[in-house]
Amino acid sequence: MSIEQIIGRYVTVNVGGREQRIYFEEAGQGRPVLCLHTAGSDTRQWRHILNDAEITADNRIIAFDMPWHGKSLPPEGFQTEEYLLTTDIYMETVLAVAKALELDRPVLAGVSMGGRIALQLAVHHAEKFSGFLAIEASDFQPAWYDIDWFHRPDAHGGEMGAALVSTNISPHAPEAERWNTLWMFLQSGPGVFRGDLSFYTQDDSLVGQLNSIDTNITPVHFIVGAYDFTCTPEDAKRTADQIEGATLAVMDEVGHFPMSEHPEGFRPFFIDGLRLMPRISAAAE
Repeated sequence: MSIEQIIGRYVTVNVGGREQRIYFEEAGQGRPVLCLHTAGSDTRQWRHILNDAEITADNRIIAFDMPWHGKSLPPEGFQTEEYLLTTDIYMETVLAVAKALELDRPVLAGVSMGGRIALQLAVHHAEKFSGFLAIEASDFQPAWYDIDWFHRPDAHGGEMGAALVSTNISPHAPEAERWNTLWMFLQSGPGVFRGDLSFYTQDDSLVGQLNSIDTNITPVHFIVGAYDFTCTPEDAKRTADQIEGATLAVMDEVGHFPMSEHPEGFRPFFIDGLRLMPRISAAAE
């Protein structure tokens, strides 16, 4: 029998004038690293990093389910509204969680839509963080599919979402982890993936804004999978080139969901990325 080191709890924060009861998991001690999941999924994507004894020996890894995702319920009255994630609400949620957990300038590690919001926060609230790991992230990515397919009465949204993302998982991904990753999308709530993709493909673009980031104060490191065709290595490079001092690493055997689909392929790149992030000393606090 093996009991994992991950601890799960809830925190209530106020976002947009509404209370949100948010589920988060953490493991380890030391420098805080706040991790964001992809569209249509949840914190389970980070389970391998949370269980990595070497990483958690000197890093406090924290991951949370966005409202409407995983174990975080939608806000009261959700049944009367359409879920559409926006840049402002997303940034406010991340900042509210960091404040509620009393995280002093954590490293922010976001994947896909989480990587996009990490870049938005690097532009608008860099002072709140010590650095950014922008994973499978770009300045803007137009949709190559109709997002309305993910919320129709004649189609199963979870199965539609899983079918789409299955094509964006590397052929090198272990079979068990491929299906674990897909299962999270199969379980996604009605309309949630569509609402996330609305943010990812239709909300605020970062084109023309990234040159304001000062990497001497808050470094930005991009990590992208060679098999990611939603955010290709070329997309990530185009974006990184707009930020003076940003760095980029390409994972040869990984697709769009690295920490979940191919944890062993992702691990060394994540560790290298953390090494590039500064540690806030007690004297500086």
